[in-house]
This record gives sequence, structure tokens and C-alpha cells, in this order.
Amino acid sequence: MCDTIAVVSESGVLFAKNSDRDPNEAQVLDWRERETHAAGASLRCTHIEIPQVTQTHAVLLSRPFWMWGAEMGTNEHGVVIGNERVPTREKTPDTGLTGMDLIRLALERSRTAEEARNVITELIDAHGQGGASGFEDPTLYYFSSFIIADPNGALVLETAGTDWAAERIHGARSISNGLTIPVFAEAHSDRLKTAVAAAKTRQSRTQSCATEADGPGSMMQILRDHAGDAWPTYRRLNGTLGMACMHGGSEIVSSLSTASWVSRLSPDGNQHWATATSSPCLSLFKPVSVSNPVDVGSLPTGTADNSLWWTHERLHRLVMQDPQRLAPRIIAERDALESAWLADPPQSAAAFAEHQHLIDRSLDQLGGTYSDTRPRFVRRYWNKRNDLAGLATQ
Repeated sequence: MCDTIAVVSESGVLFAKNSDRDPNEAQVLDWRERETHAAGASLRCTHIEIPQVTQTHAVLLSRPFWMWGAEMGTNEHGVVIGNERVPTREKTPDTGLTGMDLIRLALERSRTAEEARNVITELIDAHGQGGASGFEDPTLYYFSSFIIADPNGALVLETAGTDWAAERIHGARSISNGLTIPVFAEAHSDRLKTAVAAAKTRQSRTQSCATEADGPGSMMQILRDHAGDAWPTYRRLNGTLGMACMHGGSEIVSSLSTASWVSRLSPDGNQHWATATSSPCLSLFKPVSVSNPVDVGSLPTGTADNSLWWTHERLHRLVMQDPQRLAPRIIAERDALESAWLADPPQSAAAFAEHQHLIDRSLDQLGGTYSDTRPRFVRRYWNKRNDLAGLATQ
């Protein structure tokens, strides 16, 4: 489950996305340089092999650790893309290009949003969408919708099988886990699964918030939103799917916001900000760029390790036992850093180092055990995920 938002104005484009996936599905920032390939070369994507192009652009991707493709990212020309899982009535093939593959391929092969749309639709026509896209559930298959932006504008692209529809964005627009282009949605939407995903609830909320957005800081706040409340309310059926910032916790279907991204695009220059961790409400957006790779330490996996993602995840899972009590000091320090960085962005490496220090300090200050204030079904959910990750159950 995910949310992607764009705001188009005379001054440029604001873009934001939460990547909502399984709780132990760590996500990595991946810098790839511009490359030249031999004629006739092939390319292995997540599940299938396709012809490679002779020239690929430099990209910065935020991707699940086990995938070739990406949940969101940008390229050297200022194209930015994020995607959503959309329930449709069409059966998803057992193999093909995943929505995440299509994001990476479009970023590597396009200079504008329109070119990216054409790359995606031509690849769908040639190779189809399909293949497993879940971490906990290897049988999870789905089609995708996308917001594609560049410094001159943005568009929505929605797909179902090899069919697709696109429309330009004017003003604020958000997409969630449901089709939104009316005629296309009427023809293809699976209304029951869309309802279970709380897609319309989230999309309505993020759309309303986006109309007030005036910069990267306000887009970050949308991604941190718990449906207007300070902290999440958990539902047995679908956990926290009704809010942009997800924290798992249900008996049926659930997701965690495993990484977050914000961009400001304009003909005068582009800015990108990424958490490279879960839970934007507790994390810190750090300035990143395609041209400035950062050593973020060891790459994470699906079990707990010493990477940035998992170090922050230990803090997230501790704090969420009783966020009203445990979060205020972290958030106050985080907000002070982020406010200064929005006004005067530091070098990326310095920002990542400062975030690591914040996590380490917070873990030291909060050392110990605490009573878990969440409902029992939420505690069961997280005990299971902690066991799978190799984390000690609190």
C-alpha cells in the first residue's frame, strides 16, 4: 500500500511518496551512474530478461532490498516517479515486469515525464506486467498506477493488464491503492479490494492536505499524517491502512511505511529528500542528489542487522509501544534539525551522519523496557514480525 502526491504550480512541481510494504522489507538508496551498453545486450529485471538500451541515465532509487526495480526515484534530468499497487478485475500474469521494474526502466531511459510515460506503456505492451511483488507473501501480484513528474509538470498513469490511461495534473493530485481516472476506474477497478485497502479514505485525506502544500516541508508533513491524529488508531481488519503514515498492526492486511521521498522540481533546479528508513513520523528527511552518492553503510536485508534502516527500525519498534510517552524528545530534536536543513541543506553525507547520531542518542536515552499500550492484536502482529526479523520481543 502506498500514497503518491504531486502539486503543480507556476513555480514548479512538488512530489512526495510513502512506500508502504511489509514491516521487515528493508529499503535501500541505490545510486547508479550513466552507462553505455553494447548493441544487442540484454537486461535482467526482477523476474524476466529484456533487451537493454545502448544508453542509460544516472539514477537515484529507493528500492526494496531484494528487488531490481524501485518504489520511487529520480534521474539526472529531474524526472521523478512513484507507483501504487492498484486492485483490478484483471488477473495479473505469473511473470512479467513489476511496477517497480517499470519505474527504474523509465528513469534510466527518459528525459521528461512524457517520455517516461511512453517508456512504461511501450514496455507493458512488449513484455507485460506480472510476477511476484511481495516479501512476506510471494504470491502477491498486481498492476500499478504512477505519478510521473519533471520540472515542467506531472501526470498520472494508471494500468490494468496492457490497458492504460493517463492525464495531466493541474494543481494538487494524490493517488493511492485504487484507480482514480473515472472512465478507466469504472472499467477495471476491483471495488472490494480497493475498499479493504482504505484507498479512497487515504486518497481523500492526502488530496485535501496537498491543496495547502507550499513547499517540501509541508509535503513531509503529509507523509507523516495519521489521519489527523497525533498517533495511529489500529483496526483489526486493515491496521493503519487508513492513514498516510502506516505502522502495521492488523489481523488481515497491513503495511508499514518503509521509506519516504519528497522532491521539489523547477527549471531553476531540483531538490530531493529521502528518509532511507521507515516511519517518516519518527524519521528525518535528508537531502540527496543523483550526482552525489553517499556511503550509507551496510546494505540491509530482511532480518535485523547494523544497517541504517534496521538501526532506525529498532528505535521505531521501541517508540511505537507508547509513542505519546517516548516520541516527544526525538521529534523535537528531529524537527529542529529538519527545519534548519530545509532553510540551508547540508551535504548529504553530513546529514546521514547526523541522523545516525540522533538514532544512537535516542536508543541510549530510551534504553530499557516499557509497557506496550497498543491493542493485544497489534502486539501479536509485531511480536511475530520481530521474531521473523531476529529481534528480541519486548
